[in-house]
Amino acid sequence: MYVGEQLPSLEIPVTRTLIVAGAVASRDYQDVHHDAESARQKGSPDIFMNILTTNGLVGRYITDHFGPTAELRRVAIRLGAPNYPGDTMALTGTVEEVEGDTATVRVLGENGIGRHVTGTVTVTVPPDAPPVAPPQAPSGTASGGAR
Repeated sequence: MYVGEQLPSLEIPVTRTLIVAGAVASRDYQDVHHDAESARQKGSPDIFMNILTTNGLVGRYITDHFGPTAELRRVAIRLGAPNYPGDTMALTGTVEEVEGDTATVRVLGENGIGRHVTGTVTVTVPPDAPPVAPPQAPSGTASGGAR
């Protein structure tokens, strides 16, 4: 891990199931995350992903890259363009700072209408951690790489 290291892109299909399952798993029962008609009545063209699902996907992106022993120390994200069903979110990352076994990674997630998520993740990787194999993306998507 080194300053300037580019994490491989990870493309995540944004499905209706992913949006609803993420909302239910995070106990976010707001109707805009599961009821298309209610979402339209509130001005959205369709249901959209909640921030907790995005937060989990960002965390997964980092741990897929740095391995199963990596520990997320801080995740600070901000949402932008919504993730709607049928789109794809592409996550990318760049290591901005390294101090010992801890790195700060700038993360960006874009979809067809713009930037969905921006932020930083601070991650600690134990020095004796074994190298990791490239993570497997959901079928039909690009995958990330090893550290």
